[in-house]
Amino acid sequence: MANNTTAYAGTSGVAKFDVGGSATTIASVISFTLSNTGDVIETSAMGNTARTYVPGLTTATVSMDLYFVDGDAAQAALQSAPGAAAATIELYPSGASVGQKLSGEMIVTSFEVAAANDGAVTATVAGQITGAVTVTNL
Repeated sequence: MANNTTAYAGTSGVAKFDVGGSATTIASVISFTLSNTGDVIETSAMGNTARTYVPGLTTATVSMDLYFVDGDAAQAALQSAPGAAAATIELYPSGASVGQKLSGEMIVTSFEVAAANDGAVTATVAGQITGAVTVTNL
């Protein structure tokens, strides 16, 4: 297991999506973000002089920016996924062999394609993780 003892370059990141039951590398990823947050539940009662809280439910979302590659199986699976059942997403911030793998079952909520006459065609993907995010040290 290799641990991060210094900063990693973002250029090493890898993202994979379930294509026919197999984690398949997504072509031409520009960036990805996993946001994992937790709710707090207020438990303050009359007579308290300060608010008190307990942990609540967690939620996680994923967003990705890609250069659009219509011949890529993983991008095609993402493009057809809005409205479909959850599928496995795997994110490797520092590469597929070092650091951590962040994974979960994601419901793709949107796949947007953008084209401009002065730039590459891009796609933006958004998704909601159902259940907890799994963190695996590589």
